[in-house]
Amino acid sequence: MKIYEDLTPSPRETAIALGSFDGLHIGHKAVISHVLGQEGLLPGVFTFANNPLCDLGGHAGGELMTREQKELRLTRWGVEVLYLIPFRLVRELSPEEFVVDVLQKVCRAKRVSCGFNFTFGAGGRAGSEDLKRLCAAHGIEAIVQPAVLADGEPVSSTRIRGLVSRGEVGEAARLLGHPYGYLGPVLHGKRLGRTLGTPTLNQAVPKAFCLPRFGVYASVVHIGDERFCGVTNVGVRPTVDGHHVSAETWMPDYHGPELYGKTLQVDLLRFLRPEQKFASVELLGEQIHRDGEKSRNLFLQHVSQMQS
Repeated sequence: MKIYEDLTPSPRETAIALGSFDGLHIGHKAVISHVLGQEGLLPGVFTFANNPLCDLGGHAGGELMTREQKELRLTRWGVEVLYLIPFRLVRELSPEEFVVDVLQKVCRAKRVSCGFNFTFGAGGRAGSEDLKRLCAAHGIEAIVQPAVLADGEPVSSTRIRGLVSRGEVGEAARLLGHPYGYLGPVLHGKRLGRTLGTPTLNQAVPKAFCLPRFGVYASVVHIGDERFCGVTNVGVRPTVDGHHVSAETWMPDYHGPELYGKTLQVDLLRFLRPEQKFASVELLGEQIHRDGEKSRNLFLQHVSQMQS
């Protein structure tokens, strides 16, 4: 996938999906599906390096995936060109300037797709119907994707953030279309897990991420093409130090080499229990092993569903 971080003109005519695409949930996938498989057109996405709300001085809520995660998922979906630009480059353009100067001249778009609630132009004063009208005047086909519903309510990044913050990661995965998780390097920790028989992968929570409810989760660890059962604790480790936020994962069935420095994806499957303070690290170790049995069952269910 070719990535542009400025307004470099596309080498070919494109079909372009427009939006913030924070999280790449099932609603976003529906928007992007309209630009895939268009004969003679390069399938692309036009989005922003940062959420526009942040650039306007607001608060967009925590991120649901890193840039690297987003690029990997778009590539798997079949996107071949990604415009990932600073919002400041287009924030002052009028709606017509955006269509002519960006969609027509930069993206060389012949088809565009957006969600029903898409806004553009200085101050966000134009909407999806304006996009259809302006595109038609310049020979560009515009597709507006209606809201994708789950349980009668629109799927949105805000809704998913709420689920994650409450620890409802299984439901969040249903709306995302994939598990919520982290991608990051394995860091050196205090090695306490080794004394308990539960050596852990220590990972920093990506900056500005939407934090899940603190506690213990059944998880999946991706190592190359292999998947392993994990028990992941996200929080402040009350039995150990009580103040440092961390994400630590024990893999009960992994017996390979050490993974320090490797970048790994850890997906959260199910909330198991809140964080709690134990009277001793020995009691903590016993509980972690019980968590491991629960996690193994959930992991096997997850793998079975993926294969079905």
